[in-house]
Amino acid sequence: MQPKHPKKNKLPIIIAFLAVAIVVSGAILIKMWLDTDPFFVPGEITISESVSEEYKDIINENIEKWKDDGKKIRHDISYTQKTLYDKSESKENDILVKIELPTVDFYDDELNIKSEEIENITWVDYEKITPESRVVSIDNNYFFDNIDKGARYIYISYETDAAEKESATWIITNGQNLETRLPKNSKEFLSFAQTGVTALTRAMTITLNNKAGGRGSYFADRIKDFLSSKDLTHISNEVSFVDGCKGATGTMSLCSDWRSLDSITAIGTDIVELTGNHNNNYGASANTKTINKYHELGMKTFGGGLNEEEAAKPLLIDNKGNNITLLGYNHSTSTKGNGELANGNKPGANGYTEEKAKADIKAAKERGDFIIVDIQFAECYSYPDGYTEMPACDAPISGQKAFFRQFIDWGADMVIGTQAHHPQTFEIYNEKPIYYGLGNLFFDQTYWPGTQRGYILTHYFNEGKLLNTRISPTWYDKDHQVYLMNESLSEQFIARLTKSSAKGK
Repeated sequence: MQPKHPKKNKLPIIIAFLAVAIVVSGAILIKMWLDTDPFFVPGEITISESVSEEYKDIINENIEKWKDDGKKIRHDISYTQKTLYDKSESKENDILVKIELPTVDFYDDELNIKSEEIENITWVDYEKITPESRVVSIDNNYFFDNIDKGARYIYISYETDAAEKESATWIITNGQNLETRLPKNSKEFLSFAQTGVTALTRAMTITLNNKAGGRGSYFADRIKDFLSSKDLTHISNEVSFVDGCKGATGTMSLCSDWRSLDSITAIGTDIVELTGNHNNNYGASANTKTINKYHELGMKTFGGGLNEEEAAKPLLIDNKGNNITLLGYNHSTSTKGNGELANGNKPGANGYTEEKAKADIKAAKERGDFIIVDIQFAECYSYPDGYTEMPACDAPISGQKAFFRQFIDWGADMVIGTQAHHPQTFEIYNEKPIYYGLGNLFFDQTYWPGTQRGYILTHYFNEGKLLNTRISPTWYDKDHQVYLMNESLSEQFIARLTKSSAKGK
């Protein structure tokens, strides 16, 4: 008979199982007790009277959301609101929630305000700014050029224990970093400077050979820092460079000495408009050679070209996430017959036709681009005898207003007259800006004060949107050096131009 196996004692197994069950159950009960936290005393949240109703509501709403998510506030948090005029003065616990820009009406003559005047200016939320409100500088600090100054910066500040920073921040931002929608650096903006007539010719060549000592960049000495600091700089040069070009006065057959090309490069020119009337004055070969030189130097051209097909091409700009179409047309005395417009394989300006303009604008709108139309229009010839003012030329000349406005009606976002030797007024038409004439940038017309003036437009874009355009009035002296007008003269000049504006009517 086989011996029976002894019975195994199952008691230790049962005891072990019960021990594990007790431990697990205990852990669950402890966790439930901790979650319930019967002894928990929440931190107190205080909101100072300095906090606006807008941000009080946001803070209170986010407190409830924080609690609804089952999260606790274990330490006291206090919130205050403060306003700075220098962003660099902010502290670690300051959260930027809004930037407000100092603005004036589009037709106002003010360009700069002093610190003590800030309460008398209209402040507009950066996220709601439009070109119809013109941003001004504060103590000569212009926001779009220096993001740390030139605005007022609204912060919500908090004080709390270090362990509570996450919740304190979340309650202000709702889990979003508000600074991601607010600019951190002026380099985020695309700055695009557009200028009026460039014609480095006639008496300027005499100056080049004498006063300038042969140094071609002489004419740009006092404006180069301003223009070269922009991301993109545009000129409308209507005179080709010619070997052996001589200085002269009185002639309407214009050429430029090659040395003076240095003034164009000194200002950091990126884009050359070719809608002008005089680029073929010394023949197609001179124009061709000049255009090829622009391209060799990395400059883009539009509004004219090496042949009729190239001249008609829009210039498409894709820079810092902004897509802009530049269209340029000659609508003045130029014809294919007089050799000023591009014709077949011959170089020249891009002649205007309604059919062409409508098609160009339609194509640009389909691309979703911001559309700028530059026009070489007829010139104002109400010039008086002697060195006197000619206010009649401040206003649009016959037919100009209706002609420029039609481009807005067709879908353009901005229209600019780049033909005017005498600067002309500007307006908002159907919520879009029109600048009827920018005047001269570089030229020799020192016969009248009106033709020595001009203005530069600097457009600021971000994420495909035009935020604002800054107007910077210029003057060139008897030696043909260009510089920015001082604040007083600039504001007098703008006030004069706005008096001639139709103001969108």
